[in-house]
Amino acid sequence: MVPEPPVIRAAGLCFDYGRRRVLDDVSFTLERGEVLGMLGPNGAGKSTCLRLLTGYLAPTAGRAEICGFDVQREADAARRRLGFVPEDPTLYPHLTVDETLDFYARLKGLTATDAAAERARVCARLRLDPVRRMPVGRLSRGYRQRVALALGLLGKPPLLILDEPTNGLDPWQIIELRELIAELAGAQAVLVTSHVLTEIERVATRALVLQHGRLLGAVDIDAARPGALEERFLAMTAPARA
Repeated sequence: MVPEPPVIRAAGLCFDYGRRRVLDDVSFTLERGEVLGMLGPNGAGKSTCLRLLTGYLAPTAGRAEICGFDVQREADAARRRLGFVPEDPTLYPHLTVDETLDFYARLKGLTATDAAAERARVCARLRLDPVRRMPVGRLSRGYRQRVALALGLLGKPPLLILDEPTNGLDPWQIIELRELIAELAGAQAVLVTSHVLTEIERVATRALVLQHGRLLGAVDIDAARPGALEERFLAMTAPARA
């Protein structure tokens, strides 16, 4: 039997903005059922890496695959297998929650019947039923974040990418998001970025540490040892900060 490919395989990813290299030789894999944190300060290259993985940017060098499909050469097949929730999702304020979900479901190629079933499923999962007929522009920040997460879950993609998902959320909403990520990890692979150590430690099973566009290493997170990730992060980044 041919082994299933990793949900993400990144090999030697590099990206240049003009003459400046902002991502340099980044390689890693992500397996189904794993929650992988990408940790680093602002400007470390996290968002650039996500844009390469999702096909929004083409790498200067290297390659990325989603479920075995090359993100550049097989872009449609790769994108159908991922849900991406950016840090500041673009939502159409005049559309209701149902209309927003239907619009994106059809963009993903779902039939009208499947789109309706997916709307019901993700709204129940994210407790959006009370606001389904409200325009998105009238929702609170927390509800808008739930809508963005719902869009990422449409079609049950094997990969969910979350870029700084807790920004702007209140404490209860952050706790709810952590619980959702834990639930999803059973069936999907989740890649989540943050510059907050404790958030990565709470949700991830493994963390990648980026600094100045380079991958400094990976850390297996031990839930029984709070603070261990901080120790490893400080040790890894000490030469770069010196």
